[in-house]
Amino acid sequence: MTDPRPDGLTPSQTVGPFFAYVLTPAAYDTPVLFEADIATPDAPGERIRIEGYVLDGDGEPIVDAMLEIWGADGEGRYPGAAAEEPGRNAAFRGFGRTEVDSNGFFAFTTVKPGPVPGPDGAMQAPHVSLGVFARGLLKRLSTRIYFEGEPGNEADPILSLVPSDRRRTLVAPRTTRGADAVYTFTLRLQGEDETVFFAV
Repeated sequence: MTDPRPDGLTPSQTVGPFFAYVLTPAAYDTPVLFEADIATPDAPGERIRIEGYVLDGDGEPIVDAMLEIWGADGEGRYPGAAAEEPGRNAAFRGFGRTEVDSNGFFAFTTVKPGPVPGPDGAMQAPHVSLGVFARGLLKRLSTRIYFEGEPGNEADPILSLVPSDRRRTLVAPRTTRGADAVYTFTLRLQGEDETVFFAV
């Protein structure tokens, strides 16, 4: 019998819910590889909490999403970079992963990143990168979370690529809860006020 697909490629399938095993360990009672709290005690910078909801095009919660964040420490250093740098924070993981709950709610604890070099050496405003995995997606979605009130937001070379009327979908407003700084970020996968996603 001849192969009807001479290129030998298998069909695409969505990243969810098939991603669940191990990546979302709570559902399978398996060991946790990465946690939502990535602010190690020795990490320089202000400890912050990033929290919010993942919503579909109708504003309903997506209850089977998994999110990943990646960011620098408070001095703008990524883990694993410049190992020879004096005083490098080797313990800071910089990477976290969490599942949403039954209301589509998520939360991460980290340190507020410092500015980092971007394209052509231009400095980027403090931000974390965010990856979204969910049912129906053929690839993970990639976006960023910027922080309200940062002077560098106006000149950020990546944020400047986004139409001005859509940039607010990438900026998390700040509130305080007791002594803690909390940034709220709503991910809308479709529809009105859809979050800006990047092709990476």
